[in-house]
Amino acid sequence: MVGHDSSTILDIQNIKKRFGRMTAIDDVSFSLVKGKLVTFVGPSGCGKTTLLRMISGLTEPTEGRIILDGEDITFLRANERDTAMVFQNYALFPHLTVSQNIGFGLQITKKPKDEIKREVNRLLELVQLEGLGGRKPQQLSGGQQQRVALARALSLHPKILLLDEPLSNLDANLRVMMREEIRKLQKKLNLSIIFVTHDQEEAMSISDILVVMDNGIVKQIGPPTEIYERPVDEFVANFVGHINFFKGTAGNISGDKMTFKTEHGHLTIQKPLFKVSPGDPLKAVVRPESIDIVRPGSQADTGKNVIKGRIESSMYIGSIMRYTFSVGDQIIYVDEADPQYCGIFQEGDNVNLVLKDTIHMLKGG
Repeated sequence: MVGHDSSTILDIQNIKKRFGRMTAIDDVSFSLVKGKLVTFVGPSGCGKTTLLRMISGLTEPTEGRIILDGEDITFLRANERDTAMVFQNYALFPHLTVSQNIGFGLQITKKPKDEIKREVNRLLELVQLEGLGGRKPQQLSGGQQQRVALARALSLHPKILLLDEPLSNLDANLRVMMREEIRKLQKKLNLSIIFVTHDQEEAMSISDILVVMDNGIVKQIGPPTEIYERPVDEFVANFVGHINFFKGTAGNISGDKMTFKTEHGHLTIQKPLFKVSPGDPLKAVVRPESIDIVRPGSQADTGKNVIKGRIESSMYIGSIMRYTFSVGDQIIYVDEADPQYCGIFQEGDNVNLVLKDTIHMLKGG
C-alpha cells in the first residue's frame, strides 16, 4: 500500500503510452474521488480508450503509475486488479443464458452455487431484468443486453466500473434512457465509474467530472458546468457545444468593468479573472443561447452591448429556433428558446443581437 487520500479511489500519475514512435498518451495525471462518475471525452483517436485500457490492465503503460485505492496496480494483469469493464459490443457469451452470463465471474471464483443464484437474482432485479434469466442474449433487445453486461460487471463488486462507449450501439432514444439508468444505478450503489464517450451531450448529462482529451493530452478537468461555461481554450470551447468567438482588445478598465473593443462595436463587460491591461488582445467565448435577438427600435432594444446582424438561415427544432446570422464578415449562431412564444424571425431580417455583460474571455486574439 502507498500513502493516499482515503477519499480517492484512483490516482493516475504521469501516465505515458507509446506505440513505436507514436505517443498515444502523453503525461496524463488525474484522480477519481470515490462514488463519482468521471467521463473521458474527446474526438476519435484522442487516447481516451487507450487510457481506459491501461486502467483495466488490458494495455501496459510505457511510463507512470496507476494507484487503485492505495495499491500500485500499474503492472498487474487485468484479472489481478479490482476493476470491471463493460465493452462497446457488450461481449456476452451467446451460448449462455442471461443468468449464466451474469454469474460467470462468480463461477470462475468458485463461489457456492446457492450464493451465485442469490447474487444473480439480486442483480437481475437491480437492472430490471427479472424473469429474463433463462433467455439467451440474442433474444434480448440492445438495451437489455447492455443491462446484462452491467450486471455481470457488478457481480464481483469492483472498486471501479469502466465503461467503454457502452451506449454507442443503441438508437438515440434508448441511449438517453440507458444513460439515465446508469446514472441512477451509480448514485444508488455509490459506484466509482469511468465512462468513455465521444458524444458531448452524453458526457455533459451523465458526469460528475469531465476529462477533456485531445491528441493524448488532457486539456481540461472539471464539472460539466465549468467545462461548458469556462473552457480553458478554443479546442475545449469548440468541442463542448456550439460556440461563437469575438476577437478584440481590452479598452478602458474601471473597477470590475472593462470595455471590450471589437470590429462590431464596443461592449461593456465584466473584467476577466486573469490580469489584463488596455490594448491586450482577447477573445470572447459566447454560447448561442447567451445572445438575445431584438428588432431595432423595439421596447426590448436597450442599445447596450448591441451588434447588428442579418438572418441568413434558420432551423426550427421545436423547443428552440437555431439562427445563423451574418455580422459583417462573421457568422454568428444564436439559439432562441420557446420560439412560438418569442416569435420567429425570417431570413433576411435585420435585427440587433444583444450580448450579456458577463462573458468568458480567453487571452490572445
